[in-house]
Amino acid sequence: MAPHPTAFLTRALRVARTEIGAVVALLVLALGVLTFIELADDMREADGQAFDQAVLHAVRPFTDDPGRPWGPWWLHEAAADITSLGGISVLALFALIALGFLVIQRKRLSALLLVIGLGGGVALSEGLKAVFERERPPQVYQAVETLNASFPSGHALLSTVFYLTLGVMLTRAFPRRRLKAYVLAVSVVIALLIGLTRIYLGAHWASDVFAGWSVGAAWAMVLWLAAYALERRQRVRGAALHDEPSA
Repeated sequence: MAPHPTAFLTRALRVARTEIGAVVALLVLALGVLTFIELADDMREADGQAFDQAVLHAVRPFTDDPGRPWGPWWLHEAAADITSLGGISVLALFALIALGFLVIQRKRLSALLLVIGLGGGVALSEGLKAVFERERPPQVYQAVETLNASFPSGHALLSTVFYLTLGVMLTRAFPRRRLKAYVLAVSVVIALLIGLTRIYLGAHWASDVFAGWSVGAAWAMVLWLAAYALERRQRVRGAALHDEPSA
């Protein structure tokens, strides 16, 4: 006999309440993948290219000096400083510091996920760049040195993976929801700012950065779901051992 629709809905709502984190992570994962697919498709079309050109010209409005960005001098300096937070050297340094802390605290699972997260992010970034081989904005617009292909933005992708993963780990140290929300918000803002600086400095097209955010967020959610599944399995196993009758 098929379950009553009301009973099924009640059970689904109960699962959603108890597994809200996993539900949100799955939604972000799906949204990130779908967004990346759409951006990759639009990249080759005229509408997508027109949008990228419009954004580039908006931050480089001076036709007589296309290398000059919009805004005061200090904004350019701030953008150059912030964009370095998404560089592989800085991320590797921060990762080593975080790994040392996690090892001292004997958080082996968190340490392993951080290594897999950053290593997997690098592999995703380089692999996708090799597949799409998109050229960066013209050299005259670039205010920073660039090395490889443009799509997706490695800075946006890696910073999203690292800072989101680190932010989720830090939330476990704070019992209050406001502190958890603050830590996550800071992680998201850092990743967003790094991506925006890549556009502002002429290092990437806007769609490159959007794609980097999408892939980075999706990969970070894969890591979170893996950690959640492992921790839940350990809790269930621990509860089963606790319930076993003693000899």
